[in-house]
Amino acid sequence: MSVAPETGISVEELRLAARNHAMLLEALRWPITPVGLHYLLTHYDVPLVDPTSWRLELVGAVERPLSFTLDELRARPAVELAATMECAGNGRALLEPRPISQPWLTGAVGTGLWRGAELAPLLAEAVPAGSAVEVVFAGLDRGVEGEVEQRYERSLSLDEATSAGCVLAYELNGAPLPPQHGFPLRLVVPGWYGMTNVKWLSQITVVEEPFDGYQVANGYRVRQSEDEEGRPVTRMRPRSLMVPPGMPEFMTRERIVDRGEVELEGRAWSGRAPIVRVEVSVDDGGTWADAALEPDPDHRWAWAGWTFTWDAAAAGSFTLCCRATDETGETQPLEPPWNLGGYENNAVQRVPIIVR
Repeated sequence: MSVAPETGISVEELRLAARNHAMLLEALRWPITPVGLHYLLTHYDVPLVDPTSWRLELVGAVERPLSFTLDELRARPAVELAATMECAGNGRALLEPRPISQPWLTGAVGTGLWRGAELAPLLAEAVPAGSAVEVVFAGLDRGVEGEVEQRYERSLSLDEATSAGCVLAYELNGAPLPPQHGFPLRLVVPGWYGMTNVKWLSQITVVEEPFDGYQVANGYRVRQSEDEEGRPVTRMRPRSLMVPPGMPEFMTRERIVDRGEVELEGRAWSGRAPIVRVEVSVDDGGTWADAALEPDPDHRWAWAGWTFTWDAAAAGSFTLCCRATDETGETQPLEPPWNLGGYENNAVQRVPIIVR
């Protein structure tokens, strides 16, 4: 990562922005995001995969290496998981100075209904060695990043891989995974930022040493400079987003509402603990009032809905904000803490409003 000079968005960033897309914030109205509106980040290229010849290999420090066709995975007991997934760089473009990478604002998120085979029973069948420490997940997508040629690979500790509720998903929202979401198989790790959810999954390797691949050792680390080792990005921090009320001005997206009661709604989530509170401010964070929170106890890893009635009695300009607090007591900050990669920016959302 590097920091952008004061020269606006580069051609390289525009190229990334054209390939990847955010969720439209009005899609927060759906508890499960329609597939075409779910955010997408593709590091390299979308591979063309022949499902008839594709196999998932489970190898490495195990007593029984395993290999599965897609039909064999589908024949196993299936689970369905509603999970919110957010890019670790969501909000990056709002930082100053701006880190150069995919220029996300706040819409790099979505909630899918993922169906597939549980990972833990497969690992148990393979019988990891007593010396095993991590599990590495490799996709079929290849590219160059940080001057390193690589396939996209991420790792989890053996404990996380067996206890976090990971799913090897072959369906999204009741249909086979589309190519852009990892067909024929992807890893879903509930509560973790999106980079952990490896797409086009083809190999799972149990290893006896900590994995030092680029996407773990170099990428996705919170640090202030290139010289720092930093800490790894893991679980999603608490965040709330509001459906922009009223109607937008085309270029600025500034919202316009009529005087009177305005019904506000949105979603809130955290990968660390359940959301216990959402607050709304209509004066740019000066004062706060509690919203009505609507958690879904059947879907721990999916965002919770919230609503708030705003009495917009006076005409003028306003800045609306919302913030979430999870069960650990962590609350979204008013201002984003800066880091070199632009990760974990969960500062409160600000929505400019004109009341007419």
